[in-house]
Amino acid sequence: MIDRKNVQGFVLRGYRLPFAGYVYLRIDDAAQARAALADFIPQVITAEHWTDKPESGINLAFSFSGLRALGCSDRSLDAFPAEFKAGMAARAQVLGDIGDSAPANWEEPFARGEAHALVMVSAKDPQALADRDGRIRAAVERAGGATVVGDQTGAALEGGREHFGYADGFAQPAIEGSGFEADPGAGAAEGDGWRPIKPGELLLGYPDEQGAITPAPPPDALGVNGSFLVYRKLRQDVATFRRMLRDAAAHYPGGEELLAAKIVGRWRDGTPLAVSPDRPDQAVVADKARNNAFDYADDAEGLRCPIGAHVRRMNPRRSLPFDGKLVNRHRIMRRGITYGDLLPEGAEDDGQDRGVIFMCLQGNLARGFEFVQSQWANGGNAFRLAEDQDVIVGPHDTEGPAKMTVPGRPPFFLGPLSRVVTTRGGEYYFTPGINGLHHLAQSS
Repeated sequence: MIDRKNVQGFVLRGYRLPFAGYVYLRIDDAAQARAALADFIPQVITAEHWTDKPESGINLAFSFSGLRALGCSDRSLDAFPAEFKAGMAARAQVLGDIGDSAPANWEEPFARGEAHALVMVSAKDPQALADRDGRIRAAVERAGGATVVGDQTGAALEGGREHFGYADGFAQPAIEGSGFEADPGAGAAEGDGWRPIKPGELLLGYPDEQGAITPAPPPDALGVNGSFLVYRKLRQDVATFRRMLRDAAAHYPGGEELLAAKIVGRWRDGTPLAVSPDRPDQAVVADKARNNAFDYADDAEGLRCPIGAHVRRMNPRRSLPFDGKLVNRHRIMRRGITYGDLLPEGAEDDGQDRGVIFMCLQGNLARGFEFVQSQWANGGNAFRLAEDQDVIVGPHDTEGPAKMTVPGRPPFFLGPLSRVVTTRGGEYYFTPGINGLHHLAQSS
């Protein structure tokens, strides 16, 4: 069983709290910053079961530069993986953060690499968010040793949708030993059913899908129960996406809504094409036994759900070799929330910033997010789609026109595609367990 009391809560479950804030801290003095950290720890939401959902709470994570500034020992720092040490900006070529998404164009404090610590605030309403945010800033001011170098807010949109209009948040991996009920389809396909993913794919110090213990930086008090967090601010160009979809649908026999579903792999209400390829069905969306329990094994050509559809790329299930065992090594736990106001239907770009704060957690950054983004989103080789990229998150900055292949008889080629999601900043963070937070607060 996972030691839930020592795991930060958002690693294992989504809170479904509709308001969020992110406070970025630069660590200036290790001793004073550790005192502030000690003040933060009692506010951290853990993975223990709760009877009543909290009104608000926080979670904490540190970049490699942040751990070093906090006074983490060389023995511990040397044991972290290379991609974490390098930081997200240095991995731009791997991630496809080029052109408008290049780190040179990122917002502060990410352009300078000064977001050493990330304080994530989750709240039930704006007042609860403001109150908790005030407590964080007061603690920083009181202890000294750290400077608030930026912040970001987010809020869930009506109906749980994101700015392109799709319902989101259906497919997350169930984790063995978490103590939370696993929905059908949420883990690894096995026989005629499903089983939870091994905890080491998410948490350090636990067995992974191959039976090995996922390495944790020493000492165990620091590393065990930790996870690696990807944090990205992604701007969505809603007007361009709508225009691309509208223009392409004029030539697509199934019409705009079916084409929108083919791009993502789900109808806008969340109905999976793998289950209901002809129409959206709210009964399917509401049925946990059907809205995620599919594996694409019976749709090798992608006639129901295109092989290059967004959700099929992000989790190919049994459609890749080795009966899903390969896919199980690349699962990530997605978190995040939308930011900015909706662009009204029919409106052109109003110049307002809107998008999603994308976060994901994993036990191995290279095998998790970096692999999924570089191999499954930014290219098509794994799916025999040549240079086709994901319509939603692909960079589309390659030479020649980018396209998506929608299988059919005949197939339909959606394109030319242009970038509709731009990286505005981000960082790799280590999310310590509660034991790790205490270790960091006491280190000297």
